[in-house]
Amino acid sequence: MVQLLTPDGERVANDDFEFTGSADDLAGYLRDMILARRFDAEATALQRHGELGLWTPLIGQEAAQVGSAHALRAADVCFPSYREHAVAMVLGVPLSNLLGLFRGTDGGHWELLEKFKNYQIVIGCQALHATGYAMGIQLDGAVGNADPDQNAAAIVYHGDGAASQGDVNEAYVFAASYNAPVVFFCQNNQWAISEPIALQSRIPLFQRAQGFGFPGIQVDGNDVLAVKAVTDWAMERARHGDGPTFIEAYTYRMGAHTTSDDPTKYRESSDEEAWRGRDPILRLATYLRNLGAVDDAWLAAVEDEAKSLGADVRATIAQLKDVTMDELFETVYAEPTVALESQRREYAAYLAGEDA
Repeated sequence: MVQLLTPDGERVANDDFEFTGSADDLAGYLRDMILARRFDAEATALQRHGELGLWTPLIGQEAAQVGSAHALRAADVCFPSYREHAVAMVLGVPLSNLLGLFRGTDGGHWELLEKFKNYQIVIGCQALHATGYAMGIQLDGAVGNADPDQNAAAIVYHGDGAASQGDVNEAYVFAASYNAPVVFFCQNNQWAISEPIALQSRIPLFQRAQGFGFPGIQVDGNDVLAVKAVTDWAMERARHGDGPTFIEAYTYRMGAHTTSDDPTKYRESSDEEAWRGRDPILRLATYLRNLGAVDDAWLAAVEDEAKSLGADVRATIAQLKDVTMDELFETVYAEPTVALESQRREYAAYLAGEDA
């Protein structure tokens, strides 16, 4: 497993990977993780108060998401599952998009879709979308160019449970067959809802990639330095035309699978306590404190920023408007189709009959 920062906040060397960023970069990553955790906590509380229909907590997985998101360049495209809230925040996706989805007021017509695609509730289907998009990047000649600004790649996020899905494995096959510029970023948080990873795979997940014919690598998913370094390498391989990579970010889902789940029914509290000692925020804060890059005043300022973010998130709920059926019909395709127009007329007739 690639690790560059221990749970105690000490830097360690790795023969193959090195974090090349600055202390200021790491302070920025720490801020991102703190704000993401606050957003997640606020959204969880909103669901408990009946303001959201459901929520998918990310607590514990902040380093995996923030580190990988910072490896993306302007032309790269991200295909999330339904838990990549920190990735969305790093890439500048309006949080109202995420809140609207889980409140049921949003039909998927999001801002920044050219960079960050819609959340996918159907487990694993985004892996096929990302692979197909990556094949399109290839056909457009946007890989392997001498000018790095002309190159692009796709990254797709999925969990350990999704790695058992047929769609995901089919995506691996197509990605390998066509040498597609795609990175499969698997957040192995140890639990596919209530099923532990030991029941899902007899071998570490990253080793499966070898059977499909492309590299697989395991990284400490709670170490933002290692995640950034490994994702940099994988994305650059893809952009250069060297094909897909599988990254297993070894982490832990500290919260529930969703707010409809009760993890106390199937896992021991001792496991959670053990992983609490590997907290991605605490380890980076410890390192930066020892380095003199952050202090109490800096952390207090970020905490104040997090409180303001929380207030903004709560205020956003009241601003979310229900999407109308007319708006849904308008945003299904870029251009209307005959079939869609027929469905729209049928729905209008249904409403007219209901009113009568």
